[in-house]
Amino acid sequence: MSDVLIRVEVVYAAADRQLLLAIDVPTGSSVQQALAASGIQNHFPELDLQQCPVGIFGKAVKDPSVRVLEAGDRIEIYRPLLADPMEVRRLRAAKARLNRNDGR
Repeated sequence: MSDVLIRVEVVYAAADRQLLLAIDVPTGSSVQQALAASGIQNHFPELDLQQCPVGIFGKAVKDPSVRVLEAGDRIEIYRPLLADPMEVRRLRAAKARLNRNDGR
């Protein structure tokens, strides 16, 4: 790795609070290295950074140990979904159909 540092951001939003950390990491650092260096796990001990899905500016990162960061990247740590969005939409549509039929 290089002695030249780049600035990146690490963000996480729990149900009750959010945190954005701006950190400097050596050029050539991976997403995984930046997550470890950020200390975000000190703020959210429940996070399992080895298992959490992550992305950069909304695009999923498949292998955080390989993806090299660029200056200005924002690493986003994603929470697991509480409900399947497709199932929620299906239930909402079914409820709307029932309400329409009841109004006749």
